[in-house]
Amino acid sequence: MEFEIIKDILSVLGNVINGLSGIIMGLSFGFLSAPTALGYCAGIIGMLAFKTVIPINIQGETIVLAGSVGKNFRERISIVFYSGVIMVVLGALGLLQRIVDFAGNSIISGMEAGVGIIVIRVAIDLIKESKKTGAVSLISAFAAYFLTKDLNWTLVISMAASIACFLILNKGPMEEVKEESKFKFFKPVTNFNVIRGALALACLSIGTNIAYSGIVSGMAGMENPNVDGLTIYSGAADILTGLFGGTPVEITLSSTAAAPHPVAAGILLMVVMALILFARMVPKIARFIPAVSISGFLFVLGSMVSVPQYAAATFDGASPADALAGGATIAVTALVDPFVGLLAGIAIRFLSVVSGLAV
Repeated sequence: MEFEIIKDILSVLGNVINGLSGIIMGLSFGFLSAPTALGYCAGIIGMLAFKTVIPINIQGETIVLAGSVGKNFRERISIVFYSGVIMVVLGALGLLQRIVDFAGNSIISGMEAGVGIIVIRVAIDLIKESKKTGAVSLISAFAAYFLTKDLNWTLVISMAASIACFLILNKGPMEEVKEESKFKFFKPVTNFNVIRGALALACLSIGTNIAYSGIVSGMAGMENPNVDGLTIYSGAADILTGLFGGTPVEITLSSTAAAPHPVAAGILLMVVMALILFARMVPKIARFIPAVSISGFLFVLGSMVSVPQYAAATFDGASPADALAGGATIAVTALVDPFVGLLAGIAIRFLSVVSGLAV
C-alpha cells in the first residue's frame, strides 16, 4: 500500500513538472500564470462530478495555436474563452459522444494512433532545440521504461535526469521569468481573427479530447470514457482562464491514469498545480525546468504505447471499408490534426462503400 502511494505521488510530481513547463511556454505568449489556477479548480470539480480518471493540464499545441493566431494578448485570451464556450455547448448537447459512436472503433483508434505520431514529432522537435539535454531525456526514458514497464517511473526518471543535465550544462538555472501576475477581468473582444482562432482551437480540442480520452482511459484499464463530461469541464476551464488572462488548460496525456489510484492522483495533480499558481511561484520555478525535459517521456509514450496499441486496434477485425478509413485517419491525423483526421476517415469510409471499392 505504501509503495502504491509513492507511485501516486511520483506520477503527480512528473505531471506537475510537465504542467509547469507548459505554463512557462504560455508566458512567452503573454498568458498569465496565476489566473490559470481557476482552470484547474474547474477541472477538480469536473473530474469529481463526472467520475473520470482524466485530469486537465497544460497542452502545448493549444498554447501555440492560440498564441500564434491571436495578434495580441486580448485576442489570445478571447480565442481561449470562445473556444471554451463552444466546447461546453458541444459537451452539454452530447455531441462528442455521438461523434465517437458514429465514427466507430477503426476511425477512433486510427485517430489515437495518429495522435501518437504527433506526440513523437513534438518530442523530436523539442530534442532538436536542446540536443544534449534532449538526448539525456530520451535515453533515460527508454532505459526507465524497459526496466520498469511503468509510465510514471519513465516520466519522473527521464525528467529528473534531463533537468540535472540542463543545470550542469547551463551552469545553473535560467534567468527568472518576469510577468505581471494578477487577477483582473478581461472582457472578450470579438473580430474575424478571434472567431477564426476560436473555431480552430475548438476543432483541435474536439479531436484531442476524443483521442486523448481514449489513450488516458486505456492507461487506467478503462473503456468508454465520458467524452461529453470531460469536454464540459475542460471547456469551463478555458472560459475561466480566458476571462482572467490565464493559459488554456486542456485534456492531456496524463500518466496519473496509470497510477495505482488514478482518480486521486489526477485530482492531486490539479490541486498542486492550483496551489503553485495561486502562490505565484511559477517565475521562480521556471528557472529550473527546460521544456525539453518532457521529450523523452513523450517519445516513449508515442512510440512504445500509443502507436503500437492503437494501430493494431485500427485494423483488428476491421472490414475493408473500415481498414481504409482507419489507415486514412492515421495518416491525416499525423499530417494535419485529429479533427481533420476524423473527418477524413469518415469521408473515406463513405466513399469506399459508395464507389464499391470496399464494403
